[in-house]
Amino acid sequence: MISVTLAHSPDPDDVFMWWPITGMIEPPADPRAVEPARVISPPVLDTGDIRFVPIAADISVLNKRAIERGDLDITAMSMNCYARVASKYQLTSFGSSMGYGYGPRLDARAARRLASPVCYREELDAAEPPGEHLPAGSVCAIPGRETTAFLVLSMMLGTAGAGVRFVEMPFDRILETVAQGSDGITHGLLIHQSQLTYEQAGVELVADVGRWWLEHTGLPLPLGGNAIRRDLRARFGDETRRRIVNLLHASIGHALADRERSVGYCMRFAPEITRAQAEKYIRMYVNDLTVDAGENGRMAIERLLGEGHALGLCPNGRPIDLASPDESPG
Repeated sequence: MISVTLAHSPDPDDVFMWWPITGMIEPPADPRAVEPARVISPPVLDTGDIRFVPIAADISVLNKRAIERGDLDITAMSMNCYARVASKYQLTSFGSSMGYGYGPRLDARAARRLASPVCYREELDAAEPPGEHLPAGSVCAIPGRETTAFLVLSMMLGTAGAGVRFVEMPFDRILETVAQGSDGITHGLLIHQSQLTYEQAGVELVADVGRWWLEHTGLPLPLGGNAIRRDLRARFGDETRRRIVNLLHASIGHALADRERSVGYCMRFAPEITRAQAEKYIRMYVNDLTVDAGENGRMAIERLLGEGHALGLCPNGRPIDLASPDESPG
């Protein structure tokens, strides 16, 4: 039996994709801990002599783990993180979180809204007086400096973000912190299911980062990806590596084919959302580009990392080589 770790964040789209090969798991008691999850049902796909060991942890934790240790065989990571670990990991052509015209949202408490409903870099730069929308002293909670959300927000804000203090915290705490105004937080960068629930929490949109990216590039926003260690071939051989890639791809296909069961299961990881919100979230982040990023997906990743590198925000990370299912050995 060959055991490989499969790490992902404990949010609905990731658990939706991987349960067919890992088995269903319990939500983690501590999403900051990188440890095997408790499996409550066996895999439904025949994985042969390959055992996928699931690990569910906050994406910021997984990003740091990939950068500092790089020991997880398969892991979700932000595209921003990938630029830092491209020598050790290879993105797969599937399993990514990307879509056209939506993504992270910068929000503030309704009582402290500091900008128009949607503002972009040009409007922020042109504000009179300068900094009107994001004045010096603003404190913005972010889900991690290695996340793509923070990279694209930094690209969008440009110099308008110079006076903002950014504070890292787990993504699932940001919305509540902004709504309550605790810890001096004035703004929050929302990812995952918080993008759907912010209005009912009493906060308002300041800037739609996903929409800015689409208008800026015309491409989907590649937020996160699935990556495998580049040494899998050397460790396990060509054929086993090929089977691992094919099984990962098959898992997504099975989850989509058994959508009713998959959505019901993934709701355990976001109990605050309704069934309708869960369906919408899965349509957003488990889509055709998740099944196959294709040329537009590849171009989007290269554009993101190329512009981020040019602005001094991340390493280059290019060219992008994607591991695809049914690839020939060698």
